[in-house]
Amino acid sequence: MISNKTKTSILTIAVLCILTAGMVFKLDLFATSGDLYAQIQRFVEVAQAVNKFYFEKIDSPKLMDGAINGLLNELDPHSVYIPSEQMDEVNEQFDGEFSGIGIEFVVHEKVPLIISALDGSPANKVGLHSGDRIVSIAGQPTYGISENGVRDKLLGAKGTQITITIQRPGIEQSFEVTITRDRIPIQSITAAFMLDNKTALIRIGLFAKTTDSELTEALLRLQAEGMQKLILDLRNNSGGYLDQAVDIAGKFLTDGKRIVYTRGRIPGSSEDYYATGTGKYARLPIIILINHGSASASEIVAGAIQDWDRGLVVGTTSFGKGLVQHQVRLKDGSAVRVTIAQYYTPSGRLIQRSYDKGVEAYISEGYDDYDPNAAQDSASAKPIFTTSIGRQVFGGGGITPDLEVKPAELSPSTIKLIQKQIIFNFAAEIAREQAHLASDFTQFRHHFKVTNRMFETLINQATSKHSKISAPEILQDKAFVNRRLKSQIARHLWGTTEYTQMEIVSDPQVLEAMGHFKEAAKIAELTLE
Repeated sequence: MISNKTKTSILTIAVLCILTAGMVFKLDLFATSGDLYAQIQRFVEVAQAVNKFYFEKIDSPKLMDGAINGLLNELDPHSVYIPSEQMDEVNEQFDGEFSGIGIEFVVHEKVPLIISALDGSPANKVGLHSGDRIVSIAGQPTYGISENGVRDKLLGAKGTQITITIQRPGIEQSFEVTITRDRIPIQSITAAFMLDNKTALIRIGLFAKTTDSELTEALLRLQAEGMQKLILDLRNNSGGYLDQAVDIAGKFLTDGKRIVYTRGRIPGSSEDYYATGTGKYARLPIIILINHGSASASEIVAGAIQDWDRGLVVGTTSFGKGLVQHQVRLKDGSAVRVTIAQYYTPSGRLIQRSYDKGVEAYISEGYDDYDPNAAQDSASAKPIFTTSIGRQVFGGGGITPDLEVKPAELSPSTIKLIQKQIIFNFAAEIAREQAHLASDFTQFRHHFKVTNRMFETLINQATSKHSKISAPEILQDKAFVNRRLKSQIARHLWGTTEYTQMEIVSDPQVLEAMGHFKEAAKIAELTLE
């Protein structure tokens, strides 16, 4: 993730040598660390003893994978080994495109159900659409398959073909289609639209290679639609490319302001990143939305905006992932990602949270709502830093928002409605009954309302089929259930983009954020029009 290429570290050399246990070691490779060389010799002795004496045949690759993972587990939670068979999937996540057939789907009643076929995709070209059920892939029944299982079967090299069997509502006989896979672009911006006549919202799902160009395009379009204020939604954005985070933060900061810096042990790992360019949107009032799932690159953006008093950060404390990994490809096609540095915000806050209690505690604590800043005399209180105008912000891991706004807590019964796809199923019924709504999404967004009759019918269906679902509990969450039902109807009528918009426009965190633009403008010394 750093721009200067670094030499292979001694640790990586150790991993390579473990993979070739039994070879003749060259002493000059380990001249800088005699202790490391001695420890590798010790490991080789163990491996040779196991290979010679163990009562069953040794699976050497599996054994070495375990050894490598064990080695990296002693370092930090983000130094990891990636087997060769997973490399394509890992790279595609951030490269901006993948090869497949281009559908959005869910596994519904144990069978893949197509939500939509992306415009211009191979699936769209052969006529697949919302409501089609995929009952077999390459001759293999799909009943009981997982979503990952569907992806594994449908993804493949560009130009290759896959035959699937479709069951379509209203057609008695299932039918086969053969589809030629093609490159499918991954959109890292999952929503970009006007909340009202002045306020825009852009949601970035991850920082991929194309994120900066996608954001540029979205901002230009929204500006033409009247954007005067912006909510940048980074909730559940787990990160991605550092350069994209720097470019995006730089759009809202004036030239020369430091966005983030890294500090490490080896040459090239300590670098400083600054805003460059025109700062075209440096006077646009902005609010950043974050939550426990916001990590790494998204924390860099939020931290820079907060430290330079450029806008307001709203939501819940971010995850706290501030380690820089350097990826080294191994000869067998696998890779090892080794942490080489740590991220710091402009004010000097370390983004990385402590992981001294082990990986399980590290993950769970990243998602809990405990706030050590509630009592500043507490031994666990976070250290205080100051922003460019002297406001207090907290260090100690993650980005603590200027304004804490927690998501709604749902009852067990409402959670069951989601888990058992009861809302999803009921929304499909309404979408079929009111298919005429699909002609105008704008009309649907502003005027369609979930009626009391719909809500009551949903409760009756749920409680009649599932004895552990409580009607009074669902009633407590009526606002959420109605919002989710409308969103799911939009998903069935149009697709995931419209589903996301409907979720956002009535999201309590978004609605709360919209009421704080005066504060965001004030700290940035801007005037709201």
